[in-house]
Amino acid sequence: MTTALITGSTAGIGAAFARRLAADGHDLVLVARDTGRLREQATELHDRHGVEVEVLTADLSEDKGIEAVASRLGDRKNPVDLLVNNAGFGNKGRYLEVPMADELRMLKVHCEAVLRLTSAAAEAMRERGRGGIVNVASVAAFVPRGTYGASKAWVVQFTQGAAKDLAGSGVRLMALCPGFVRTEFHQRAGMGTDNIPGWMWLDADRLVAAALADLARGKTLSVPDPRYKALMGLVKVTPRGLLGGISSKTGRRYGPQ
Repeated sequence: MTTALITGSTAGIGAAFARRLAADGHDLVLVARDTGRLREQATELHDRHGVEVEVLTADLSEDKGIEAVASRLGDRKNPVDLLVNNAGFGNKGRYLEVPMADELRMLKVHCEAVLRLTSAAAEAMRERGRGGIVNVASVAAFVPRGTYGASKAWVVQFTQGAAKDLAGSGVRLMALCPGFVRTEFHQRAGMGTDNIPGWMWLDADRLVAAALADLARGKTLSVPDPRYKALMGLVKVTPRGLLGGISSKTGRRYGPQ
């Protein structure tokens, strides 16, 4: 029996990871800010799948929260075999429209927390010679638009670089880059989604299934849908200057308002 720790586990992609991993027989450590929702989720998954489920209330925008999760990841007596760094959020507004405190909070969660938790997990996993880490980024990492995309670009570069450095250690790292997924993400940020075409939406459970398959194959980057794979292929061959103009126009047309 192995144990997986998932941050941002109570909704969206994090909840989909929890459902799938519990169904596969993994014990879980669920991390989020809302203790009540964590306990409800833990009870449901334990009763349905018979796995052991710990809850850890932590706010990853604060040092205290990051330290609590890092400590759990470093517990050698109760090792974590799979880490899913999923916690994240978006800010409504363009650059200079978002308060600096909110921008810094995003960087704390998307970059600093991912760095510190990945490092805590990877160190313990390397000692055992096995383990996996999935850092949830976004296809926004590949287009020059906004600080959200910039933070997710850091996640991709960091994860792939760390994966190269740890090659042969038994520790697998992968950056997961979904597109639009039907979750609470946009609602929490106060973003409308009525202007986003239906074909751009992904199902969280299917996304997780594809991501776990990519991790098992040893991939360091997962774009788990043919539609977005095609879009990212176009991005690679589009000049950066032109891409910036396109992403700005399409962001205003199709992006969250």
